[in-house]
Amino acid sequence: MAYESTRLRREFQIDELVTVHYFEYPLSFVFHGEAHDFWEFLYVDRGSIRVTAGDRDLTLTAGQAIFHEPWEFHAFRSVGKRPPNLVVVSFRCDAPFLDFFRRAVLTLSEEEKDLISRLLLDAADCFSTPLNAPAVEKMELNPEAPAGCAHTLLLYLELFLLSACRSRAQTRETARALRPLDGKPGDMPPEELLDEIVSYLELHVTDCLSLPQICSVFSISRSRLERIFHAEKGCGVIDYFIRLKIDRAKELIRNDAMNITELSYHLGFGSPQYFSLRFKRAVGMSPREFQLSVKDIAMQFS
Repeated sequence: MAYESTRLRREFQIDELVTVHYFEYPLSFVFHGEAHDFWEFLYVDRGSIRVTAGDRDLTLTAGQAIFHEPWEFHAFRSVGKRPPNLVVVSFRCDAPFLDFFRRAVLTLSEEEKDLISRLLLDAADCFSTPLNAPAVEKMELNPEAPAGCAHTLLLYLELFLLSACRSRAQTRETARALRPLDGKPGDMPPEELLDEIVSYLELHVTDCLSLPQICSVFSISRSRLERIFHAEKGCGVIDYFIRLKIDRAKELIRNDAMNITELSYHLGFGSPQYFSLRFKRAVGMSPREFQLSVKDIAMQFS
């Protein structure tokens, strides 16, 4: 029997890293900006920052990452009450696969966060240049680096990018698959439609979703969508979405994961004031009062 190999296609390959940094910025830090001919992504490990990316100004909180395509002007400054810890990775790659990340702002999964952690560990071995030196423009290789650490560093970066793209592409494909084949929203039973929409809202709980966006994703009219939610959940779809956000906020407050300002932006509220208003309306106390009550209960059992 004559065996024949199968040549597998690679979507992209990264051979050149420009920088890998992980450091804590002071609360008052301002980076006035730059543009360069390579890709860069910035991941917020702790705290929050205000980012300028081309024609956009965005607030990023812990767990979020933003990608800057080549020649996109970008700048940032610290915001919030905690010094931000940031991961910055820049690299060269001109494969069409990277088009997915143009203007991308992502909330990372635990798997994706783990890949970044592994990437940083290998980078610390691979380079003699400290990772907490943000002004460095060239990373020097460590001549005593363990065998293969440069290879695994590149693999972790590629795997992170593949995971980030594939998981979100699958979400979009699932949403498209939920649409009736003839485009008529009446073809899906209300119970199934409700379950799918609720799952979609839970998946996007940190995003800013509007009623027209949800209607578009599921090819359903606004009146029917609201009718289903009022019948089954006793409220409109956006009110239900806010409930999910408040539940997530309570969980994060219990875990002392972020301060109130960071929480408000992380969960997609327009401002801390609006977040506090919606939280108090739902819980009966302000986020700060809830935070103090949680700490009081914890002290009683400590």
